[in-house]
Amino acid sequence: MQIRPGNDDLLLIIDVQNDFCPGGALAVADGDAVVPVINRLAERFDHVVLTQDWHPPGHSSFVTSHPGASPFETVAMPYGQQTLWPDHCVQGTAGAAFHPKLVIDRAELIIRKGFRPEIDSYSAFFENDRRTPTGLAGYLRDRGLRRIFLAGLATDFCVHYSAVDARQLGFDTVLVEAGCRAIDLAGSLEAAWAGMAAVGVQRVNDL
Repeated sequence: MQIRPGNDDLLLIIDVQNDFCPGGALAVADGDAVVPVINRLAERFDHVVLTQDWHPPGHSSFVTSHPGASPFETVAMPYGQQTLWPDHCVQGTAGAAFHPKLVIDRAELIIRKGFRPEIDSYSAFFENDRRTPTGLAGYLRDRGLRRIFLAGLATDFCVHYSAVDARQLGFDTVLVEAGCRAIDLAGSLEAAWAGMAAVGVQRVNDL
């Protein structure tokens, strides 16, 4: 698969933050291994966008906001079922910062998500109510960017949701597997692969 330099291709880097890497509050196994892969990929793209999980303290998706609940338990929220996570990526903390070895200088845009206290946000395009947009789709269309390559954390949550939304919004979408790692919570990775395939997300090992 050939990247089209200077044209309509974009690398979308999802949530490569300290809390999702080893030693972080919600660490993805081998999560930091994506950093050199993504840095290498980014050198080949003229257009790069980053997302950053950016929760206020006491966010409604945090298990600590639900006395008696356990991490990774699922509860009903007004917008649907929500997994309860350990407190992570709290605004302004070291855990919310990008991994220190991630090269971000060439990013044209950083999309912060999950900053509304009452609703979580996995996708780069929509909050978890599936109605509230982040504005990314409009930005990409205004820039004439039509094909999205995704990498980051985690494959079965934020990368998965972002890829599915990108396809449903009409973008050609390619997931670069070498640049992703998964949580794999109760079969979530298998479900994510099936969900992405069903909407036409292309899956490549590397570029």
